[in-house]
Amino acid sequence: MKGNDKVIAQLNTLLAGELAAMDQYFIHSRMYEDWGLEKLHERIAHEFEDEKEHASKLIARMLFLEGTPDMVTRDAIHVGKDVPEMLQNDLNLEYAVVTALKKAIAICETEQDYQSREILEDLLEETEEDHAYWLEKQLGLIDKMGLQNYLQSQAS
Repeated sequence: MKGNDKVIAQLNTLLAGELAAMDQYFIHSRMYEDWGLEKLHERIAHEFEDEKEHASKLIARMLFLEGTPDMVTRDAIHVGKDVPEMLQNDLNLEYAVVTALKKAIAICETEQDYQSREILEDLLEETEEDHAYWLEKQLGLIDKMGLQNYLQSQAS
C-alpha cells in the first residue's frame, strides 16, 4: 500500500529518535551494571528493549507503506557522567520523543492515515505513562531520599 510521503517522513524522524534512545539506554544500562547498580541496570536494559520494539513497529509500518526506513540517521545521544545526570538525560530524551510523537500524530490525522496515528498513539501512551513517568519518579526519589540512599537502594 503506497503511503503518504509526509507520514513516512515523520515515521523516519521518529525512527531516528528511537534508534538514539536505544543507544543511550544501552550505554547507560551497561554503566549501571558496571557500577553495581543492578536495579537500575535491569530497568534501563528493559527500556532498551522497549525502544527496540518501538523502532520495529515504525519500521514495519514504513515497509507496509512502501517507504524506506532510514537506519543511518540518529538523533544525538547524551551519556551522563553520574546517576542523576543519566536519569535526567534519559528523561529529556523521552520528553523530546513525546513532542515528536504528538507532531507526527497531528500529521497522520491531517493526512488521514488513521492506522499510523493509532500505532503512534500507543507509543505515546507507553512513553508518557511508563518511560517518562518512571524517570520522573526516580529523580523525585533522589530529591526526597538523597543521592546516597537512592544509590544504596539500587545496588544488588
